[in-house]
Amino acid sequence: MKTVTHEEIQQKMDRGDNFLLLEVLGEASYDRGHLPGAVRYEGRDQVSGLAPDRSTEIVAYCSNFN
Repeated sequence: MKTVTHEEIQQKMDRGDNFLLLEVLGEASYDRGHLPGAVRYEGRDQVSGLAPDRSTEIVAYCSNFN
């Protein structure tokens, strides 16, 4: 596992990189605001359905960067 910065995530988004962006905070935090394209993490079983290709990069974040 590697730590990435907000800037690195933004660069991935700007380049159109193929990755799964997971918001790992709770539902209330997600509802208050999240990064564009982010999916709220609801459990490990959910991830396999969202990224069936095991080569898909998964970026999990726990801050809305506000």
